[in-house]
Amino acid sequence: MKLCLGELVPNKALRYTEADNSVVVATDSVKNTIYIKAKGNPVNPPELFASILGTHFLDTYPHINVAHITVAVHRWTRMAIDGEPHPHSFLRDGQETRNVEAFVRREGGIALKSSIAGLTVLKSTGSAFHGFVRDEFTTLQETWDRILSTDVDCGWTWETFPTLAAVQDGVARFDKAWEDARNITLKTFAQDDSASVQNTMYKMCCQILDAAPEVASTSYSLPNKHYFEIDLSWHEGTKNTGKDAEVYAPQWGPNGLIKCVVARD
Repeated sequence: MKLCLGELVPNKALRYTEADNSVVVATDSVKNTIYIKAKGNPVNPPELFASILGTHFLDTYPHINVAHITVAVHRWTRMAIDGEPHPHSFLRDGQETRNVEAFVRREGGIALKSSIAGLTVLKSTGSAFHGFVRDEFTTLQETWDRILSTDVDCGWTWETFPTLAAVQDGVARFDKAWEDARNITLKTFAQDDSASVQNTMYKMCCQILDAAPEVASTSYSLPNKHYFEIDLSWHEGTKNTGKDAEVYAPQWGPNGLIKCVVARD
């Protein structure tokens, strides 16, 4: 978790330049506040906990106008031992995180952005890329069937909440939106006969907006993780290209980073 307290009121701001620490909230205080608030408040969904924290700091320190909080939730899955869920043992289920960024302002309400990051996916077919611009610098060949793999970074920005009470009212919206966004991402990735990464991510964005009416915009950032077939004909005429391709090598870069933002009218 990261937390930044900023935007001092004007008559306090110059104290930083005068080596006056009377306006500085120590990181020790911030850290201990997070611990105490985590003990006494729900930490799930993270959107609510971030809003509670930001509101606390504005209520406590009148010279602070904005609290900026980021929260990352890692995937821990309960172990199944001999087919039964274990009461106290867990495993890290991949590197995917559920993230929240909150700006809590004294004037302007609570702005929340939720996201999924580090969700690595791959499918061995059902992806094409052809009909793109070709010029004197193009060497990429068109393809109607390829491996598609990426690290999903998907975000959705909520309409601004006027108060903490507005965040708390209907708090189940946050878990539902996260589950919907993740399911939409996986299902569309798997089932879409992808003409391009750009078109597939656009479809995902539109579905998330349909599923979460309080979301103002949604976005994807998808890096290409290419796997290319290897020509093995040099070894006794071994066929490993086209329809005979079975052995592929990952390419580490440079690769494209494709981004998309879709907002409501």
